[in-house]
Amino acid sequence: MANLESRNKQPKVAIVGVGNLLLKDEGIGVHVAQALQKLDLGETANLEIIDGGTSPDVFLSLQGVDKLIIIDAAKGDGEPGAIYRFRPEDLDQVIRGINSVHQVSFPHSLKIMDYLGLKPKNIVIFGIEPKEITWGLEPSAELSEKIPEIVKLVLEEVREC
Repeated sequence: MANLESRNKQPKVAIVGVGNLLLKDEGIGVHVAQALQKLDLGETANLEIIDGGTSPDVFLSLQGVDKLIIIDAAKGDGEPGAIYRFRPEDLDQVIRGINSVHQVSFPHSLKIMDYLGLKPKNIVIFGIEPKEITWGLEPSAELSEKIPEIVKLVLEEVREC
């Protein structure tokens, strides 16, 4: 019976949008998380959408998560609004070309999660190329226009569990 229950159990998914809302495009992950929170996603008992802000320890509060999706600003020398998809194991190669604006926060937090036995088996990171990282509460027009596309990509990722 326990095997049947575990097979029927939906995986727990956490979406964490990180960034600083005071610095325009640097807050894109939070803006995407807020857009996701406004959607009617139906039966989402096993889906948690988190505004991670600039707190690197938000990842340490996640427990029992099967899949973690992180959204953040990432510099990769692409056009503003370019969307990069990668996994933690890609960070060694990616870190040279695409750098999270929070270089110290989530890569280190993921390592700490791993040491504590909290790291989900499946982690996907969406990095969004910023245009402006200056004072302001709204993302640039280029990134604002990309939010629906990013939301769509994140929801496709959720469905692939």
